[in-house]
Amino acid sequence: MAEDDLYTKDGTVDCRGNPAKKNETGTWRACPYILGNECCERLAYYGMSSNLVLFFKHRLGQHNATASKNVSDWSGTCYITPLIGAFFADAYLGRFWTIACFSIIYVLGMTLLTLSASIPGLKPTCHGKESCHATGTQSSVVFLALYLIALGTGGIKPCVSSYGADQFDDTDEVEKKHKASFFNWFYFSINIGGLIASSVLVWVQDNVGWGWGFGIPAVTMAIAAVSFFSGSRLYRNQKPGGSPLTRLCQVLVASFKKYKVEVPEDKSLLYECKDTESAIEGSRKLGHTSDLVFFDKAAVERESDYKRGSVDPWRLCTVTQVEELKAIIRLLPIWATGIIFSSVYGQMSTLFVLQGETMNTYVGHSTFQIPPASLGIFDTLSVIFWVPVYDRIIVPVARKFTGHKNGLTQLQRMGIGLLISIFAMLSAGILELVRLRYVKRHNSYDLEEIPMSIFWQVPQYFIIGCAEVFTFIGQLEFFYEQAPDAMRSLGVALSLTTVALGNYLSSLLVTIVTRISTKNGKPGWIPNNLNRGHTDYFFWLLAVLSVLNLGAYILIAKWYTYKKPVGTLR
Repeated sequence: MAEDDLYTKDGTVDCRGNPAKKNETGTWRACPYILGNECCERLAYYGMSSNLVLFFKHRLGQHNATASKNVSDWSGTCYITPLIGAFFADAYLGRFWTIACFSIIYVLGMTLLTLSASIPGLKPTCHGKESCHATGTQSSVVFLALYLIALGTGGIKPCVSSYGADQFDDTDEVEKKHKASFFNWFYFSINIGGLIASSVLVWVQDNVGWGWGFGIPAVTMAIAAVSFFSGSRLYRNQKPGGSPLTRLCQVLVASFKKYKVEVPEDKSLLYECKDTESAIEGSRKLGHTSDLVFFDKAAVERESDYKRGSVDPWRLCTVTQVEELKAIIRLLPIWATGIIFSSVYGQMSTLFVLQGETMNTYVGHSTFQIPPASLGIFDTLSVIFWVPVYDRIIVPVARKFTGHKNGLTQLQRMGIGLLISIFAMLSAGILELVRLRYVKRHNSYDLEEIPMSIFWQVPQYFIIGCAEVFTFIGQLEFFYEQAPDAMRSLGVALSLTTVALGNYLSSLLVTIVTRISTKNGKPGWIPNNLNRGHTDYFFWLLAVLSVLNLGAYILIAKWYTYKKPVGTLR
């Protein structure tokens, strides 16, 4: 075998920029380090965020609606910052160095948050377990730490899943099949971290203290960074392809400059580089698609497109470059339908926790008390249950009926998840309706915990976990596969922004609902004392929005055109 045959054909390199040898790097041998990093990072994130609404309420002295809104705003920011990380990864740093640099910011944020809950003067003054007062400076330190964490996670979230998928060669059928399975086990590792966070760490925060409760996630995040660097010699690294935003803008500008130009019937006349490889670093050529024809104008050649014998990139673009823009535009409607689902998902860290706090949190007749945020463990257990069921049972069975190599298409998978999420909101709404009827029947409006077991919340958590396996994993795979090769971090970041906008939407809905429902001195839907409110109305609202969203998704999915990669990576 010639030495050149040892190297991958997809243009990957090691962390020093040397060509990566195919028989020594990538595939499942590199994945344990990436999955270990993700497991530890998610343990740190969920260990800090799962109980955050109660930290705001009991340590910073915030109102229920304010605490819920602040958690939603912060969570939303954690899913907007991936656009920043993705841009640096795709354009300049590559995924390896982006993860490395932003991990340092993440650890700094976690350390500052731990100090804010541990050091006298930085931590709020408390008299008893829940009677605390935080100064403006103390609150500012907490929020500075949280938003440093939000920036740090922005460089990790869009890159780790893409980086794991990069370890499998698209031109190798065996490796390509393993890539689909990787996304399932990637999400599985997320929830192993979440399982420990929502059980052990939430209990530590409620029973030992917030200093330890935030300190353990900080140490875990440091371990995540060590795990990632440990696998450096095994990784395949895609070369960054330059600014994707510049290339997209060039197509837009060139198209509008040529808005009067007719696109030829013979699409082979459109401009494309002559080589078999794409002119874009780290990207395959893309075949022409027949929709969004206006942008084809950017690839129509004219004499004025050349300056001193070379192409003016703001007047003439390759077909591949045009198809990059088309691929991103096609993703946007699918992306938009994920926002409502993310609002439903976001209730686990806000209203589900507040609802659980009003219920009996003791196990049987014992003195052991369940922290309300710990019920999130059943979402995690649901994911851990459904991932292997989906990968080992549903996919092989569905494959026999559909003939598709993955059993279900990514669009079908996401649609099933959207349907399941409706039942999660119905379950939460029904439970709240039953709880409020009990309160009214026994005149228990001022009772802190009514004698209904918190374990009645289990179905709504379990259903959301099932929906996640279909929708969130489907999204990860779909946006990675359908984004252009040199924009895959950006594609994953785009899918993550649905979680951000879902949290912002939830925050907006809470604000609007509170403003309307508290008129004329009424307590509103989400008062400080939920026994006097109507949180069930909010759950019904989300259920109705989810039904409408599913209808829109079905129409959009029928319209969608898959990208057509051709040639080889440069």
